[in-house]
Amino acid sequence: MFSRNNALLVVRRYYSIETTLQPKTSSRVEELRKRLKNHGNGILTDSFGRKHTYLRISVTERCNLRCLYCMPAEGVKLTKNENILKTDEILRLARLFVKRGVRKIRLTGGEPTVRKDIIDIIAQLRQIEEIESIGMTTNGLVLTRHLPALQRAGLDALNISLDSLKKERFEKFTRRQGWSRVMAAIDLAVQLQFNPVKVNCVIMRGFNDDELTDFVGLTRDKSIDVRFIEYMPFDGNKWDENKMVSFKEMKEKITLKFPEFQSLDNSPNSTSKAFHVPGFAGQIGFITSMSEHFCYSCNRLRITADGNLKVCLFEGKSEVSLRDAIRNGADDEEIEEIIGLAVSKKKKQHAGKPVSSSPSPSQMHNHLKKYMINGLQTSSYSIRKLIAQQYSSFSHVNAEGKANMVDVSKKIPTARCARARGIIRVGPLVSELINQNNMKKGDVLLVAKLAGIMAAKRTSDLIPLCHPLSLTHVEVNLTLKQINNEHAVEINSEVRCSGKTGVEMEALTAVSVAALTVYDMCKAAVSADEMMIQKIELVYKSGGKSGDYIKHN
Repeated sequence: MFSRNNALLVVRRYYSIETTLQPKTSSRVEELRKRLKNHGNGILTDSFGRKHTYLRISVTERCNLRCLYCMPAEGVKLTKNENILKTDEILRLARLFVKRGVRKIRLTGGEPTVRKDIIDIIAQLRQIEEIESIGMTTNGLVLTRHLPALQRAGLDALNISLDSLKKERFEKFTRRQGWSRVMAAIDLAVQLQFNPVKVNCVIMRGFNDDELTDFVGLTRDKSIDVRFIEYMPFDGNKWDENKMVSFKEMKEKITLKFPEFQSLDNSPNSTSKAFHVPGFAGQIGFITSMSEHFCYSCNRLRITADGNLKVCLFEGKSEVSLRDAIRNGADDEEIEEIIGLAVSKKKKQHAGKPVSSSPSPSQMHNHLKKYMINGLQTSSYSIRKLIAQQYSSFSHVNAEGKANMVDVSKKIPTARCARARGIIRVGPLVSELINQNNMKKGDVLLVAKLAGIMAAKRTSDLIPLCHPLSLTHVEVNLTLKQINNEHAVEINSEVRCSGKTGVEMEALTAVSVAALTVYDMCKAAVSADEMMIQKIELVYKSGGKSGDYIKHN
């Protein structure tokens, strides 16, 4: 575990926080610890009051189909086996989520039945008393072989994917054979009295939207719940809005053939709008993720096969690795803290397409300050992951997480200005020598001033991802001062330009190099511990989309 002082050092290093620690035994610290502990025993609740009681766990990325809406024809690059969650890791995470209020778990993939120990996973999940339901979403291809054993192990809810009632079309959709096996799996599930048997059907214009009423007809004699899913975008499926058939349009087409088609009551937190034809054994549901989102009642969380927690299906790259937490030695309390923080950041609703957003630097600063400065101990692992994963969508990082120079070609040039400040402590002897201009290497303040000006102009050569700018003004001033009863040189810079990006880095570079020049010219006169470069910071900027900034002391 990190000590409070070590945690503080991490925060200062990243965010330049100045603070005074209270004693570890203070009543305020103990109260905060008590509150966090009590929070850890409660249901996972986000900032909008949604309580999360449903967890979907992907047990594999592998699949024995290649559905058009799910992946490209050539397949996808799979995570190495050693990076997929192990059985004991799945069970450990399941227990932690159940401890925090989860009561329903659904196993997904890929295709979960291709995982060799799927029956064992279900059997061990069933040993967790608080779990009320264990479900599985499957393509049904090999289900007839395993379904009785899965049911005996504890599986009590079943979703089978089927996008066409026509054999040839099924093979075109899935790029594989097996339609008859899937139909047999549905019949077997009904015979084994899974109630209901849910049949998931993704509707795509020009592919299977002409089968809507055929699927409704399937519910005449079968006690199944056919659920029509609006075509959603995923990485690699070349989503096209024109292929999406909305809930409203589907309902209108069905009503033309079945005028008595009517709605049913929906259970709380349901993602499906329930309908039926009176007298039919089964029913119809519509999952309207695109046209009429149900985010306001969302109680679902997801764990990917490689152990990332997704608080929303549309979270894009914003994921937190629980696998890494486990494998880096985090204890249960630390993992619960990571889960709680991730859930607290869940958005009010998704944007309709995969999005990835991150808090502003000030939000990040305040969030970490809350958990570390106020006396709460946080492991080094938790801190690193919160910085590196939960807040990783920065402008200089591309979608693959690699360094990337920001494209400013479409920005409109504006007047930009930035000012920076820094201090170098020099001690009384060096201060006097500088004041008398009696240093062997020459006029320290003048040479440092020139060095700072030259450095500002060469910033793009020194900082790899900075854009080269045509500066219109660079000013660097150095002044001998006594600061906190210590002899020091205060350095101030101001840089201006008319450009598409700011000059903050140029101003900071000017101060930094000027301070280094002072150090270099004076280091022979005193011991190293008498000189120290301190508190280089941005104090002002103007221009650009983010607006003006003024540092208040």
